[in-house]
Amino acid sequence: MPEERTMDIENLVGSIADFNAEKFAQAAEELHYADLANVFEDLDDQGREFFTKNIDTARFSEVLAELPDTLIEETLERFPIAQQREILGQLVDDDRADILQDVSTSAQQRYLALLQPEEMEETRSLMRYHEETAGGRMTTKVARITQNMSVKEALDTLREEQDSAESLARIYVVDERGHLLGKVRLRDLAFSTWDTRVSSIMEEVDITILATADQEEAAQIFSKYDMTLLPVVNEYEYLLGVITHDDVLEILEEESTEDIEKMSGIAGEQSEETYLNTALSTHFKRRFPWLLILAMLAISSGYVMLRFEDVLSSIYLLALYLPMVVAAGGNTGGQAAAMVIRAMSLGELEAGTTRKVLSKEVCLGAMLGSVMGLCIAIVTMFILPLFNPQLPVGVTIASFSLAVSLALALQITSSTLSGALLPIGARAIKLDPAVVAAPAITTLVDISGMLIYFTAARAILHIT
Repeated sequence: MPEERTMDIENLVGSIADFNAEKFAQAAEELHYADLANVFEDLDDQGREFFTKNIDTARFSEVLAELPDTLIEETLERFPIAQQREILGQLVDDDRADILQDVSTSAQQRYLALLQPEEMEETRSLMRYHEETAGGRMTTKVARITQNMSVKEALDTLREEQDSAESLARIYVVDERGHLLGKVRLRDLAFSTWDTRVSSIMEEVDITILATADQEEAAQIFSKYDMTLLPVVNEYEYLLGVITHDDVLEILEEESTEDIEKMSGIAGEQSEETYLNTALSTHFKRRFPWLLILAMLAISSGYVMLRFEDVLSSIYLLALYLPMVVAAGGNTGGQAAAMVIRAMSLGELEAGTTRKVLSKEVCLGAMLGSVMGLCIAIVTMFILPLFNPQLPVGVTIASFSLAVSLALALQITSSTLSGALLPIGARAIKLDPAVVAAPAITTLVDISGMLIYFTAARAILHIT
């Protein structure tokens, strides 16, 4: 229950504040390791020291895997060498590899030396892959049997491996050299006669992923095909490990956070620390670069206004509609960019679909622009006269409405096209679409909106 969990957390925090070791041990036993990690991250140095001295090492190995990368090394150093060995040895192999990739080179070598030979070999093999690849996310603790085994032999093998295997939901069949041949379910083994050969009940494995593939691709495959485990292989179809559902949840969280930050113009490495625990200087460094770049680009908008100063001074009422036209472009451009970036992230857009995407967005932009332009024209025709606006000789409410509505329609159409084109163009030149498209779209449509608006006004209202 949420109330009980909240109470347990409060008890834990209270025990740390009172330095009550007995109460702390009881409260820590009741909490999930993810909650313990959250509490630990929010503690001051004195509180963390008490926490690490009074928690069981087996329990803390689970907590360590949930901590932000910036806390890993300093936290491990709080323990004596013997306890460091215990903590690292009790970690799941993929978590251990991820943790050691987050510490300094010197600390990495020290920690590796604490491991048993088998653990060290497993960890080094996983660390060959970047942490954002399928190989970096996989666990090698996978249940394996061979095709020439009987069901009895397979069950005997699995009985020995049940504690070490990450999951028995899928059991993979390999040959003597480790090449992936198929898979069986535990229930298939349980309900078959003991002398049945594994080769006669195994199923083909039709979906795998290369260890070098990006982690986002792994998450897409996992989600698309509703998988329980995703086998990870090398180019020779050798079974290296599997990606589990908890790994996929972490990948999706990281990728969505990364996309949101990039679309907001936040640069630099993604922080694993919570918002409140991230240093002010880190926030500043990640936000400042794009703000400065966009501020410099925004000067172009001011230059456009200077060039069309005569238009604005001739009919100052144009200033009333300028923010609306510019904002409409930013909104529609942002929508188009978000939809295209999302489709790219889900793997829905291939390289050959560019023309279809642009054609669809142009049609959609024209429809949106036409309807929006018509609505604004109607409002202008019937509402604006109530305020007795001052218009130059030769300029009527009807012609003014036409100029504004046409500019709005063109702005929305062009902005929708730009919003779709920017992420596609960014991907074509090997840049991250979210980085380029989202922060740039607002400045781009500001400039294009002013150009369209003042040009339409000058042409239709005959301003010289």
